[in-house]
Amino acid sequence: MEYTLAIDNAPETIPGGTGILLVHPSTGETDRIDTEFLGTDTDHMLIVSTRTSAREVEQKLEHYAVDESKATILDTLSVERGYTRRQADHIRYVTAPDNLEEVVEKTRQFLEETEGKRRISVDSVTEMAYYADEDSAREAVEDLLALLVEYDAVGLFHLAEGVHDEEVLAGYRDLFDGTIDLTQDGTVYTSF
Repeated sequence: MEYTLAIDNAPETIPGGTGILLVHPSTGETDRIDTEFLGTDTDHMLIVSTRTSAREVEQKLEHYAVDESKATILDTLSVERGYTRRQADHIRYVTAPDNLEEVVEKTRQFLEETEGKRRISVDSVTEMAYYADEDSAREAVEDLLALLVEYDAVGLFHLAEGVHDEEVLAGYRDLFDGTIDLTQDGTVYTSF
């Protein structure tokens, strides 16, 4: 299955099973790229949010006019932060932000329950490593990439550049089919 990719300086389409790494400055404005990725040529999307609550994700989707009826949000933070968890069909919760096995399992469930073109956004790998550890985050990313291949889906994984050492960053770059580098001024460079 081919997916349209509406991102500057990137290929027009990518095949199912493709994982893309979005490398950005810690304070980089990633929402534009994330919502362009999610909102194009999609039947169902899963936003794995390890950085913001489900409510903040909903606000982002609304602001960028992404069709929220296609979105499922996996909120890993609300339990940890003591926020009220509003039960809804399109919002799922993880028991703790460091429970990466549960993140992978709930992603598998989403892929099993949906059909058609599925996109997954993981925002962010950096936060996964912060709450768990670098090795656990990498293992979870590898498991999620394998799910993309198994279910013919595509994924965009956020990684804050200045937080990880060069060896770790290079290791992540090697895992992915494509990389998008976002500079502080919003310039986009890609490698596929």
